[in-house]
Amino acid sequence: MKTFSQLKKLLLIINPVSGRRTSLRFLPDIIKIFSEGDYAVTVFPTGKSGDATQFAQLYGSEFDLIVCIGGDGTLNEVITGIIRGDCRTPLGYIPSGSTNDFAACHGISSDMLEAAQNIISGKPKKIDIGKFGDQYFSYVAAFGAFSWLSYTTPQNLKNMLGHSAYLLDAVKDLPKIKAHHLKLDVGEFTCEGDYIFGAVCNSTSVAGTITLPKTVVDTGDGKFEILLVHEPRTLIDFQNILIGVFTQDYSSPFLDFFQADSVKISSPEGLDWSLDGELGKGSEKHEIANLADRLTLIC
Repeated sequence: MKTFSQLKKLLLIINPVSGRRTSLRFLPDIIKIFSEGDYAVTVFPTGKSGDATQFAQLYGSEFDLIVCIGGDGTLNEVITGIIRGDCRTPLGYIPSGSTNDFAACHGISSDMLEAAQNIISGKPKKIDIGKFGDQYFSYVAAFGAFSWLSYTTPQNLKNMLGHSAYLLDAVKDLPKIKAHHLKLDVGEFTCEGDYIFGAVCNSTSVAGTITLPKTVVDTGDGKFEILLVHEPRTLIDFQNILIGVFTQDYSSPFLDFFQADSVKISSPEGLDWSLDGELGKGSEKHEIANLADRLTLIC
């Protein structure tokens, strides 16, 4: 057995209330897995919004590995802290939220103990991080009709109907959907129009509902995938948009899909954005940049 000074140091940041508190039930076994992997584990439970960012920013560089247990929002906070603290410590992720788009994209097991074991045996890979003003995102910055679907659709409806629940919820809210006039400048060309949804992505899964082609998405290529949905004129148009989005058929004239490493956006003041499911501060001008290979992920 190694002495304490010979052990590697692991910072475990856990959101104890995510996933109906299931993370607490598995915590002793997770710590045991890491201890058997020759890590001395320091546990920081979050108590309020912003705690995970603060822990990672202040202490992340003092450890050999950071592990986050929580949903996409907690992960977003940890990554934000890593970047703001200029930390280069590798990150492992154990998903315990309800959506877990990041985990789905990177093939991270939804079984918490298996995810922990895979961190011990896994290999590091570099992934891109998005910068949105002074905020960050790991897989999506989005606005409009579908950006909050995963977070507003009732859980019991999702359990019963699966993806059909999102379609029903989208149709139900159709009268509330509002188009926003945006101009996007990606350097080589510009887009301008009235859009009901837009997403700047680095993932194959967005909001638990929208999937992007795995043949196109590379989370370490320094590029975003950008999807824009134009305002429909009729209910049939809206139906065709939903079919196109959920079947990855972007041939519709109401859909724009392209790649870029950065984008400058002019939008209405106060337009809410979703950054990994968390609120992004609205303003008239946004610049979204790709921080290529900024994060080392162990999975």
